[in-house]
Amino acid sequence: MGRVVVRPFEAADLVGAARLLAERHARHRSRHPLLPAEYEDPELARVEVNAAWQTEGASGAVLVEGDEITGYLLGAPKPGAVWGPNVWVERAGHAVRDPEQVRDLYGAAATRWYEQGLIAHYALVPDEPELVDAWFRLGFGSQHAHAVRAVPSTPYAEHPGLTVRRAGRGDVAVLAELDLVLPQHQGQSPVFSAGEVPTLEEALADWEESIDDPAYMTFVAERNGRVVGTSIGCSLEKSSAHGGLAQPDNAGFLAYAAVFPDARGYGAGRALGEAVLNWAAEVGYDSVVTDWRVTNLLSSRAWPRLGFVQTFHRLHRLLGY
Repeated sequence: MGRVVVRPFEAADLVGAARLLAERHARHRSRHPLLPAEYEDPELARVEVNAAWQTEGASGAVLVEGDEITGYLLGAPKPGAVWGPNVWVERAGHAVRDPEQVRDLYGAAATRWYEQGLIAHYALVPDEPELVDAWFRLGFGSQHAHAVRAVPSTPYAEHPGLTVRRAGRGDVAVLAELDLVLPQHQGQSPVFSAGEVPTLEEALADWEESIDDPAYMTFVAERNGRVVGTSIGCSLEKSSAHGGLAQPDNAGFLAYAAVFPDARGYGAGRALGEAVLNWAAEVGYDSVVTDWRVTNLLSSRAWPRLGFVQTFHRLHRLLGY
């Protein structure tokens, strides 16, 4: 074996990095075959690596053994105060032959990020246990889950005591209230998210404009004649968070779900999730994708129980504390 060198990533490394990403994606698909097959092709994988490299402020490292690149890592800042002074290693931002070597690559790349004052680090890591463990041993913790499941082969039955129906213009006022429920819940323990909560007026104006948009299927759940929750389904192509390697072919998206706190425990959340899955099957999607904060005790239990299997882990580390 030749000498192992870790050095800064360069444009000439794109071909070797793409080959590694294609290999990683093939391993990933052996665990999650609903993910898109095309990125097992190094030429298409190169498009994803190049996009990561061309992101403004991108930098990183490669690991070279002899004359061969056997690992790479790329990160770049993402605009938005909610993320802090940040760097993101996105879906195509790293691949290694040996999971342990991601620690060497991060050690090299993070030196520059820290010197730039970028101390909030995020990484989207495929569901490979040894790779996730290597990131954990860099001080990262799990923050957010991306998941997928096939559409149901037979429709889910109705839930006694609940009526789930498509929302209409007459539901705009309650939908606006429900728009605030999830971000308010995420701001509480143990999530403590810094995400912005819209005002009721902003939510109402948004629903007045969008309630008739055919690209989105909005459901509401009623209990004893009162609307207690909502869920929204759409094409996965509407979500910027699930593109490229994380975008199964012909997939729907469970985009939002919320139940009023005083109505939880009656099965409304599950019924609303099932409604989106039934709709996705009816319109001809093959699978449905969703995501959740892992510290959200409600969604992190509800969606796996509904059959969603985690495909990517969003990990987070804050330096200097």
